Amino acid sequence: MAFRSGFVSIIGRPNAGKSTLLNALVGEKIAIVTEKPQTTRTRIQGMVNVKAQKGRPAGQIVFIDTPGVHRPDSRLNRKMMREIYDALDSRDLILLIVDAAEKFGPGDEHVLELVKKTGGPVFLLLNKVDKLQKEKLLPLIDRYSRLHDFQEIIPISAVKEQGLDILLDKIIRALPDGPRYFPEDQLTDQPERFLASEIIREKVLLKTGKEVPYAIAVIVERYEELEKLIRIAAAIFCEREGQKGILIGKKGERLKEIGTAARQELERLLGKKVYLELFVKVKPGWRQSASFVEDLDWRKQLEHLQTPNLNTEESD
Repeated sequence: MAFRSGFVSIIGRPNAGKSTLLNALVGEKIAIVTEKPQTTRTRIQGMVNVKAQKGRPAGQIVFIDTPGVHRPDSRLNRKMMREIYDALDSRDLILLIVDAAEKFGPGDEHVLELVKKTGGPVFLLLNKVDKLQKEKLLPLIDRYSRLHDFQEIIPISAVKEQGLDILLDKIIRALPDGPRYFPEDQLTDQPERFLASEIIREKVLLKTGKEVPYAIAVIVERYEELEKLIRIAAAIFCEREGQKGILIGKKGERLKEIGTAARQELERLLGKKVYLELFVKVKPGWRQSASFVEDLDWRKQLEHLQTPNLNTEESD
């Protein structure tokens, strides 16, 4: 039986459950998750290997998690929207995920229009059906089926991992014959260095208020892996001195909380003891800085690591 493979982009509004779904499908946390919009800022690939069974071919699915579709009102947000457009261009299948418990609105309509323009096959995932009264599901499916000719409409609950076996089965049957793109034991394309920065950012999002999360970025400045220990030094960038004070907290207590939570999760994910140093730095208006925003991409960071003498002077 032929081997199936392909790239599957997960698209949706902020907080629709894209990253939760990716983590559930992969079986490991490779994308950070919070209830705050714009948690995901870049494309993240997660690989799932599917075994052959009952007439279904074996295969490899490369899922692409994307930022939530939003209005691009800063260089950071425009960069995030570019990530979405790239994911829409380079795929074999699109998963449009919506919050089934929320009323269909202008934001959902905008995402649907983006998806329609691709002209490719689309699965609609009605997420969070565990929060939906059962008698409302069939009318909801009927309503969405009139909006677009979806190849499949599948009710799921990413957080409770309901409907995911059906989803994987239908995806692998929809993909073309192809090679195994990544080794069977590889779960993601992102390096551990970037995963560390994302875990730290997640803890900042969870432990600060509404304003600070949008104004922070995390860059790992040193990542040293020893035999039994990983040393990580990371900078948390914010835009104003007041935000720096919030991040540090009284007598440094909040920064200590962020660091402890991040270190504990990194030790679980990486399987080693972690020595973590955190610093808070103020960079006014960094979200409008073209060079700084580009350098947040882990692919660009790898380029800098490979060419340490690269001129990093800003050219905004």
